[in-house]
Amino acid sequence: MNLPNTLRAAPAQGSDEPHVFNQHQFEAADLIVAYLHDLGVEYVFGVPGGAIEPLYNALARSARQGGPQAVVARHESGAAFMADGYARETGKLGVCISTSGPGITNMITGVACAYDNGVPLLAITGQPPLHSFGKNALQESSCTGINAVAMMRHCTRYNSLVSHPGQLPAKLGNALMQALQAPLGPSHLSIPVDLLRAPAVVRRPPADFTALLRLKPSLVDLNAVAQLKLMLDHATRPVFLIGGGCGDATDAILRLVRITGAQFLTTPDGKGLINPRHHAYRGVFGFGGHESANALLTSEPDLVLAFGTGFGEFNSAGWSGSVLNERLVHIDHSDHNLMHSSMARLHVRGRIQSVCEHLIALMPAEASSNVRSFVDRRAEPVEPAVIMSNPEKFHSDASPIKPQRLMKALSQNFPPSTRFVADAGNSAVWAVHCLQPQDRRMARANHPPHTSDARGVNHRWLGVTMDFAPMGWAIGAAIGMASGNPVCPVVCITGDGSYLMNGQEITVAAAQGLTVIFVVLNDGALGMVKHGQRLAGAERIGFELPRVDYRLMAQAMGIPGHVIESPLDLEKIDFNEIIRRTGPTLLDVRIDGEEPAPMGLRMKTLGSAKH
Repeated sequence: MNLPNTLRAAPAQGSDEPHVFNQHQFEAADLIVAYLHDLGVEYVFGVPGGAIEPLYNALARSARQGGPQAVVARHESGAAFMADGYARETGKLGVCISTSGPGITNMITGVACAYDNGVPLLAITGQPPLHSFGKNALQESSCTGINAVAMMRHCTRYNSLVSHPGQLPAKLGNALMQALQAPLGPSHLSIPVDLLRAPAVVRRPPADFTALLRLKPSLVDLNAVAQLKLMLDHATRPVFLIGGGCGDATDAILRLVRITGAQFLTTPDGKGLINPRHHAYRGVFGFGGHESANALLTSEPDLVLAFGTGFGEFNSAGWSGSVLNERLVHIDHSDHNLMHSSMARLHVRGRIQSVCEHLIALMPAEASSNVRSFVDRRAEPVEPAVIMSNPEKFHSDASPIKPQRLMKALSQNFPPSTRFVADAGNSAVWAVHCLQPQDRRMARANHPPHTSDARGVNHRWLGVTMDFAPMGWAIGAAIGMASGNPVCPVVCITGDGSYLMNGQEITVAAAQGLTVIFVVLNDGALGMVKHGQRLAGAERIGFELPRVDYRLMAQAMGIPGHVIESPLDLEKIDFNEIIRRTGPTLLDVRIDGEEPAPMGLRMKTLGSAKH
């Protein structure tokens, strides 16, 4: 195990093992940090408290030696969101920690979000001393108190209370394996404070322990791959749907696009994996998506290959029959995802990249003539603005500024390496529908070597959260992304409702000196609620928010801010200066609150759309 010098143990006297941790110098908390160090984890996000203090002590010792260090969030849910963003950006394990009781319950929302989105995360929470259990100890949250450990059971891959020092190595190893191996997701360990302080007398894990955790199983159903090859041979109008679970398989999928002559769509969370200016791209299918995508699925394709999606409400256009039908071939590593497409013609289980590589090996380098004839008719590049609803508003100079016009400015004024992350609600809808950043083919070349494969492993330029979708997620996630990859600017697109929930986390970006641009869509309302009520003909209630100058709030925290009310105000912003400066910037954008987001899908799914 490759440990920092201060964590490297001396041999125990009389032991045959060369590296048994010295029980007088090495606590259980140090062992946890050593595991994280061995996995390449750089930051641990959390909020301190008495029951977790020994772990913070261990992190302080680690930070002095260049190992994992603590980042203090303002709320435990924010810490979990940061760990989520860090994991998405780096491909590493995200780690969040909290004290007992309300520290755990505050963190549950962020852990649940990671669970629903398949993000590898380790949550470590403290407990009062073991001997105090059942005595009404302060903030006890084990089975004899407010059982927050049990609450975590339903949103984790692995969940356990460590009740003896000897349990820690095995339970920690199990937690790491469950988080980092498919299906990815969060693990939770809750540890009494006296056990965190206890001497750690354990053998180090096997030398290949971390290699085992990083292993990506490539088992593939080869019979199903062969069947799919035959289907593609006979298909004249194939369409690919790229989901958010494709990750490092995206390049292989796009090679298949080239070989087969297919056109492709993405789900909302898959858009960030591709170049939206690709000649074969036809838009987003699902929440905030494009009519061009729906039109393609309902017209001519005879075979639809869906990669890496669970077909939840947002990713399936409300379980639309235009994709969930007998033309579908569903390709995924997850049985949980595959079970949502029982009507599919074929299921192909396996690591998506391996499936694609097997297919490529079976196929000729040139597309067949019958496929090319379809491509010649339909595959001309589509100008990004054309596939949008009301494309003229993408270029509008009206005041107050149209959200579409804001998305155009964000697309044009940030470099290709920028990471965009959009919050739940209208922020995500506008980003999914309208963001069209610069050509991203040069983005990787612009990154220093340490940001190519080790960081940004999925090369995802847009992050959105599907299904669970908590407000304020993007604020914390943006900070986690910037922590994991500080050389790339991060743009957080959030609403005023989300900012009033979690906006205090901006001070973490300031404390850490992270280049995060917080773009607040300020319309004095919970926009999705407001327009949803109008579209449904419902009572207009509960959507109003106070008019707030978020620029002044930022300035009170020592963070520069700007108010933007029109396209002219946007032109006055020196985006290059914002990108160059160390630390966050806030843009308070007074958008046109009467401009409804393209959210008809959501209304239809709720059964509340007016006819």
